[in-house]
Amino acid sequence: MRVLITGGTGLIGSYLQELLLAKNMEVIVLSRSAKVSNTKGLLFAKWDIDNKVLDEETICSADCIVHLAGAGIADKRWTDAQKQIIIDSRVKSANLLYETLSENEHQVKSIVSASGVNYYGTKTTNQVFNEKDALGDDFLAKVCQVWEQSVLQFDKLGIRTVSLRTGVVFAKEKSALQKMATPIQLGVGSAIGSGKQIMPIIHIQDLCQMYIKAILDTDLQGVYNAVSVNPTNNNVTQEIAKKAKKPLWIPKVPAFVLHLIFGKMASILLEGSAISNEKIKNTGFEFQYSNLTQIIEASL
Repeated sequence: MRVLITGGTGLIGSYLQELLLAKNMEVIVLSRSAKVSNTKGLLFAKWDIDNKVLDEETICSADCIVHLAGAGIADKRWTDAQKQIIIDSRVKSANLLYETLSENEHQVKSIVSASGVNYYGTKTTNQVFNEKDALGDDFLAKVCQVWEQSVLQFDKLGIRTVSLRTGVVFAKEKSALQKMATPIQLGVGSAIGSGKQIMPIIHIQDLCQMYIKAILDTDLQGVYNAVSVNPTNNNVTQEIAKKAKKPLWIPKVPAFVLHLIFGKMASILLEGSAISNEKIKNTGFEFQYSNLTQIIEASL
């Protein structure tokens, strides 16, 4: 099987590459610059989203597309320009792929895309959200909505579509965990805001195995929540401190401080509700890291 990955050099894409290659699949990574691979089974193809340029022959030779491309949600403050970049980087890339496949003969049978649990809205409630719950009413909910819609259009071409609404991904490096852990390891860590907000988390190993299942299992279609645990910010902070063997001396970081630093983007840190993973588990998927302690132990 040949799998094409957009956003293949990011945290999730890099890890997924290795797992797919270990299964003797061929992997094509779309890149903005021409690259040569010395790894067996790994190819690079160039694309330019803004100028609508890409290697049509290579794209059309894939059996499955994994769509991970998108500007980082927390890379910069949410100016109007940055908000548009966040949306365009996801939607324009999907549209370019769709246009290419609709205009050329191809062998693509499925597309598996990232999405986010922020689809339900960035808010703290007592509700446990599942895939049937309504769209939220904030910026990140809109991002997830148009992201998923850009993938759903592939249905018109007879291509199976899957979107994984992903929570906070923890990994050994370059993940949100390292950013949270650094001040704690230095002895100046604390919970954020009330500390009661939920952090829906998944370990990168489980997430990538979920992508592989979505690639191979033709019964999967539509949206699935990609979350394994739902601890509070307090829980996560305490678990990191326990692993690091450091006390938490500092009071919680007040919400107004985060608003001053991050603007509206502070909502990512200050809000969060629990997310159900029953739908994906009902497909037979089993989480390797099913509690917070396991995830922290495997990631720090």
